[in-house]
Amino acid sequence: MSGLSRRRFLGVGAAGVLGAGAVAVGVPMLGRMIPGGQPGLLLSSKVPPPKKYTVPLPLPSVLQPVRTDGTSDYYEITARPGLARLVPGHDTEVWGYQGVFPGPTIESRSGRRTVVTHRNELPHPTVVHLHGGHTPHDSDGYPLDLIAPMGGGSSAGSAGMAGMPGMSGATSQPERQYVYPMQQRAATLWYHDHTMGFTGPHVYRGLAGFHLVRDDEEAALGLPHGPRELPLMLADRAFGADGGFAYPALDPAEGKPGVTDSYMNGVLGDVILVNGAPWPFAAVDRARYRLRLLNASNARRYRLELDPQPAGGGGLLQIGSDGGLLDRALAHDSIDIAPAERFDVVVDFSRYPAGSSVRLVNRLGSDGTDEVMRFDIGSAGVADDSRVPGRLAQTETLDPAKAVATRTFLFQKSHNSWTVNGHDYQPGCSLAAPKLGQTEIWRFVTDLHHPVHLHLDPFQVLGRNGAKPGAYDAGWKDTVDVLPAQGVEVAVRFTDYAGRFLLHCHNLEHEDMAMMAEFTTD
Repeated sequence: MSGLSRRRFLGVGAAGVLGAGAVAVGVPMLGRMIPGGQPGLLLSSKVPPPKKYTVPLPLPSVLQPVRTDGTSDYYEITARPGLARLVPGHDTEVWGYQGVFPGPTIESRSGRRTVVTHRNELPHPTVVHLHGGHTPHDSDGYPLDLIAPMGGGSSAGSAGMAGMPGMSGATSQPERQYVYPMQQRAATLWYHDHTMGFTGPHVYRGLAGFHLVRDDEEAALGLPHGPRELPLMLADRAFGADGGFAYPALDPAEGKPGVTDSYMNGVLGDVILVNGAPWPFAAVDRARYRLRLLNASNARRYRLELDPQPAGGGGLLQIGSDGGLLDRALAHDSIDIAPAERFDVVVDFSRYPAGSSVRLVNRLGSDGTDEVMRFDIGSAGVADDSRVPGRLAQTETLDPAKAVATRTFLFQKSHNSWTVNGHDYQPGCSLAAPKLGQTEIWRFVTDLHHPVHLHLDPFQVLGRNGAKPGAYDAGWKDTVDVLPAQGVEVAVRFTDYAGRFLLHCHNLEHEDMAMMAEFTTD
């Protein structure tokens, strides 16, 4: 990689993008604004929190296709209201795919086309994005490609983003068909709402679900599978006095996007949900389990750790990242996971005594948010034929020496919005025009904390602040956790699909308040 210094990232790089008049935020100021780098502000619930470890871990149902043919599997999903019992004595209204949170899991086969028809029975327009999908632009979930409420309803979504004039060029249909070619490796993907200016409240209300891609390479490894493969969607929420989700929207009717000023840096809840259940427990065998970890929180970062640690440490054995399997497994005592990141890990519960319990905790939390879930380990003597091979996958490494361009993107706060290269998001205005098939180096420079997400193709992290990649940067990624006053350099190569795609912060309050940009491939 190139020897990119911290000074160049935070000074010359920013000035080159914004011009001589740009002002960089200094590191001492950042330390005072966000202690420890944790974004957001806690929103406290108005009802007593549920008791921990009283609810069994639910697993999202796997959606079955409505029909299949020689090349494709066809699915139908309707976004609609539903009820869930999340806090004692109250039913919580969720906005869910099929009326549940999380939505049903879709399982695709690499190389076999998946076609999903989405309908909307909610009172506001929606958009669906397959996060991590290698997808043509017309099925990518462009934030103006609205799915209209089936019974009519509000025109929310036409207001644009905070600090922007109203949108032009939006389209609205009563249903949309998303075509996913699935020309990609096995990986943990997820689908979620991507409506212009309202992604935050929509995901907060429940519009998210897993989409797993499987292939022959992964199936041949002998990894834990079946009941010993657990998708775990982590999300923090706060609850109002009526038991409903509390969210500090500027306009709860969704005529105007954004949140109140004090929550502009992100909304943090005081209840941790896993697959929609508060602080659940899971009964597990004394065997290896594969945990597909997804941070579906709007803004909260987690530092996940097993408590107690197994003898010898390294209890979280990472086998995959956002874009699929690593070439070799990496042992961690803890894992930092930012919004939208996925970590595929194996935990060997045979390293613990039979009948014991181990908690999954969050070392970045406190007062309840420092706990996530509990595993209760069964008796000894169960069969376990799974394994984690020394070699997991043959992965390509992009060569930065072959990069044809280097681009810098500065993620920075303005007075009433969040900007990329000094600009609020403007639909139809591209900040970059990469050529398909060519490698480029993209630099993400931040003032505060921003998890940066690229649509269309994953990337590989080359380094942070001119040094080596971080401990959690391995493999192909589509979201990278960029810390305050930091620069991250990645190698990316876009392939197959020409059109307009998005680059944005996946702190959803930042995204809704204009921290998004377009690039156009050709």
